[in-house]
Amino acid sequence: MSYKVLAVKWRPRRFEQLVGQPHVVQALVNSLKDQRLHHAYLFTGTRGVGKTTVARVLAKALNCAQGVVAEPCGTCEACVAIDEGRFVDLIEVDAASRTRVDDTRELLDNVQYAPSRGRFKVYLIDEVHMLSTHSFNALLKTLEEPPPHVKFLLATTDPQKLPITVLSRCLQFNLKKLTVAQIQGQLEKIAAAEGFAAEPEALRALARAADGSMRDALSLLDQALAFGGGAVELARVNEMLGTIDRGHVLRLLDALARGDGAGLLDQVDALDELAPDYGAMLDELLAALQNMAVLQLVGPRAGGEERAELAELAAKVSPEDTQLYYQIALQGRRDLPVCRDARMGFEMTLLRMLAFRPLEADAATSGAGTAQDAGQQSPRAAAAPATSSPAAAPAAPSASGAAPDWHALLAEANIRGAARQLADHCELESVVGDAWNLVLAAEKAHLNTQQLRARLEAALAEHLGRAIRLNVVPGKPRSPTPAEVRAAGESERLRQAREALERDPNVKAVQDAFDAVLEADSIRPAGN
Repeated sequence: MSYKVLAVKWRPRRFEQLVGQPHVVQALVNSLKDQRLHHAYLFTGTRGVGKTTVARVLAKALNCAQGVVAEPCGTCEACVAIDEGRFVDLIEVDAASRTRVDDTRELLDNVQYAPSRGRFKVYLIDEVHMLSTHSFNALLKTLEEPPPHVKFLLATTDPQKLPITVLSRCLQFNLKKLTVAQIQGQLEKIAAAEGFAAEPEALRALARAADGSMRDALSLLDQALAFGGGAVELARVNEMLGTIDRGHVLRLLDALARGDGAGLLDQVDALDELAPDYGAMLDELLAALQNMAVLQLVGPRAGGEERAELAELAAKVSPEDTQLYYQIALQGRRDLPVCRDARMGFEMTLLRMLAFRPLEADAATSGAGTAQDAGQQSPRAAAAPATSSPAAAPAAPSASGAAPDWHALLAEANIRGAARQLADHCELESVVGDAWNLVLAAEKAHLNTQQLRARLEAALAEHLGRAIRLNVVPGKPRSPTPAEVRAAGESERLRQAREALERDPNVKAVQDAFDAVLEADSIRPAGN
């Protein structure tokens, strides 16, 4: 007996067997129950999600011997004939191979005649967007005034190429790409029914590789069975797909989290021995970083791929660095096709992650210089308790001395992202024991959230080597905040740039020759 491939053997024969398209099934079932039948249906969606399958099941429901039913019986002569592809009143057409207008006219010449055996004559046109403009015009005439015994079932992966005049005459159903969990669940069901051994992780790898297509997943499962000698194992599936153990991705991220450049390149060397697809590796890296971002900002999500190792990495890397790594990996993925050597592009992407960090504000550096020039004590030493008297609390800084101390502290501490924005708009008013009192510019009160205060407090505590408590009160700082110092520095640079242009003899010559005016608002200092 000849072997029947899984994609054919497990093609749904009833609406209830369809996976992942409840919105389409519910609409069709309800319309069939209520006998509210349209003359043209358009099914759209990516490859392998069930467009023609839904159309065939609908054709059976329309022509079932039991009448127009919500669920075809599957056993009557019409249902069996449609399943076997020999029902004379179901005319299936591949529009990709019949694009000429003559083909369409020949097809529609028999529309006027009643069905031979069924209740309706059903035209199922696959990849309908491939028809020519003249073919669409010929089809449109029939769609405008269809005979009552004719139904059109159209399927396409690219509905945007259909004329609006055709779209407006069809009921349109968009079939969704299937999720990894939906595909994996169906593969597990098939494995149990067929009686072959299959590792869940191997089936999950196949489901990911299918990219939302159930047909592709079943074809890959057939291939995995042949490759694995009747069993589906993760190692064999990875070898077949050319994918790499996800542990390599975790080890790469761990090296990044530790700032270990040598370890990072050692992992690339180990990967290169496996001749990987570096584009796929970056895809895996992007997926891991996305999961880390979810863990950091939202927490564990049901149905996610969180692992203990990924949770540990999420705790080691700041949310800002995770976002930065994701953007660098995404740009590296785009650049990879133009790289002369794929490994070189992959390696440079990782080295960019290692090399670049969010830049600290320029004002922080200038603030540190001001503090040092004034001969002030470093913030770490000033804020820490005296060694000889651990219980003694540091004296509260005066209003005039608090701001320079605050600037220098921010220059040294590792504070990033939104927490740094909060700090930059604050003035350090006083330090009493472990309580630090900050005044936040009133117009920036939206930064005063519990999450940002906690992040700023933790960063300062790590820098100082002891626990502190932050009290942030909106108000009007009495001395310039780091953000104001930075803005003043930028204004000075802008003034200098404008004056330099006004003195430039070439600019003056242009103004004299053309009666031109120098637009001050358009001037930007070099480097901005």
